[in-house]
Amino acid sequence: EEAKETVPNANYLWINLFATSLNAKGRAALVMANSASDARHSEADIRRKRIEANLISCMLTLPSNMFYTVTLPATLWFFDKAKRDDQILFIDARNIFTQIDRAHREFSDEQIQNIAIISRLHKGRRQEFTRLVDGYFASGMQRLAENAKKVPAVSEQLLEVLDDAAGKEAVKALVRQWKGLEKLETRYEQHQERHAASMNVDAENKAQHQLREAFDPFFTALHEGLKQLDRIVRAHEKQQAEQAQKEGKRGSTDRKTKALKTALEALHEEVKSAELYFQHIAWLQERFPKAAYEDVIGLCKLASPAEVAEQDYSLNPGRYVGVVIEEDGKTEEEFLDEVLGIGEQLRQLSGDAQSLEEVIRRNLSVIAGDS
Repeated sequence: EEAKETVPNANYLWINLFATSLNAKGRAALVMANSASDARHSEADIRRKRIEANLISCMLTLPSNMFYTVTLPATLWFFDKAKRDDQILFIDARNIFTQIDRAHREFSDEQIQNIAIISRLHKGRRQEFTRLVDGYFASGMQRLAENAKKVPAVSEQLLEVLDDAAGKEAVKALVRQWKGLEKLETRYEQHQERHAASMNVDAENKAQHQLREAFDPFFTALHEGLKQLDRIVRAHEKQQAEQAQKEGKRGSTDRKTKALKTALEALHEEVKSAELYFQHIAWLQERFPKAAYEDVIGLCKLASPAEVAEQDYSLNPGRYVGVVIEEDGKTEEEFLDEVLGIGEQLRQLSGDAQSLEEVIRRNLSVIAGDS
């Protein structure tokens, strides 16, 4: 009589249920606790059997805090009975997420597409990579065109508030910077015409790299121009406050300045929103510069059955992809602004704490009958 396989726990019962329910071309995916991909003893034997049967096509680690009821990261298991090679694609997506609030994260639609394209590249679907990049270009250009329409109104607000030479020059600089978008729009239209019906992925990928690089100086100048305006507006606001204090008036900032600050903040956010699409393009191009799959340290790795056996049949992507330390992307000025902001918050909180301490001390004195 044939010996029956025992299943050690509910996790592996669930894994086996998926694995044994597939037909000859069946595919499935399931969410599983991270611990299941590394568990030893009988669990390792079950993983070994699934690996030797060439059932597992991909393992993907999720970031922590992706679920409302579970804080620990989970792993996605992908089964494919019709897979053509014997390698397993490991993807570590723990550093890819959008922060919703302090305790929760999610994937944006673009982040999902960026992760999914890794598997498609592995399967040789390179044209889907260039199509995805083209989609990001189209969305980014649309956002920039919408933002450009708002610049004249913001410029008028600036000129109403900033009547000195430095203010006027900063407004002129802002208009010049946005004027540079026209050349980029022309270049983008020419790119579309040349590569609309292109079937040569290598040529299209090279052109996409060149097009994306053309936008770098535009965004750099735009951010610097907006920061310069922020500094001028802050100086203007400080001047207003000092003048109001001298005259003994209440309220330090007039309505026009407040409205201008709101408009500038909105423009900042809209520029960042448009730039995000170009950042997605840069993220993809930096990791897959040839529009073809390759192992990327800290992100993805194709492992053979022999490599998996060396790791005691662990299916934890972290064991295979390695680790890379990424910068936070902040400039020195942004870092200093953040530190100064935290320092100001600390000063305010310390002042509030001293005031509360004094109130508590007085109340205790009253209760004790000392006064």
